[in-house]
Amino acid sequence: MADNKPEKDENKELAWEEIKREHIVKDEWIDFRKSTYRFPDGRVFEPYYSYSRRDYVVIVATDTEGNYICVRQFRQGIRQVTTEFVAGGIEREGGREYRSDDGSKAEDELDAAKRELKEETGYESDDWKFLLKVPSNATMADNYAYIFMAKNCRKVTGQSLDETEYLNAKTYKGEEIEEMIASGEFAQAIHILAWFLKDKNQ
Repeated sequence: MADNKPEKDENKELAWEEIKREHIVKDEWIDFRKSTYRFPDGRVFEPYYSYSRRDYVVIVATDTEGNYICVRQFRQGIRQVTTEFVAGGIEREGGREYRSDDGSKAEDELDAAKRELKEETGYESDDWKFLLKVPSNATMADNYAYIFMAKNCRKVTGQSLDETEYLNAKTYKGEEIEEMIASGEFAQAIHILAWFLKDKNQ
């Protein structure tokens, strides 16, 4: 039988209490931390590693013919070139890459999505829709992905890439995306989520 205990009480029973934090690496790119936690039953556990990175946008973009605009680039974690949707970090004041308590403001999410789409592919759109804000990795990171859909995109310029970006923009049919997801070539979890979300928001 389901327990109908009020949610606030349940949260108190389940929440871990951070009692110590050490910043292993803290620079403009990442805040990588080692924490000590007290479990709900009073036991103490360490070390627990987590990190803070900047929030980012993911864009499910289609051109005027209904093709999906994607990018291909090398992903260091799995050491392979993958196909994925356009994505990029939301910029913050002061050059810091992640959320902090210093009061710095972040770029508007939609503005970031428009900027990333144009920079990485040279496309623009006047037809945007917000789909979802979702934690990037709730187990050990505090950043969020903001997923957007952009329809009827038109090519207006060439790419304008950052100095560390090496990527090719390509268009694909929907069935090609499905095949790449099944084969593991379309490998980013949040991007796969974005693919299925777009069907609920047509």
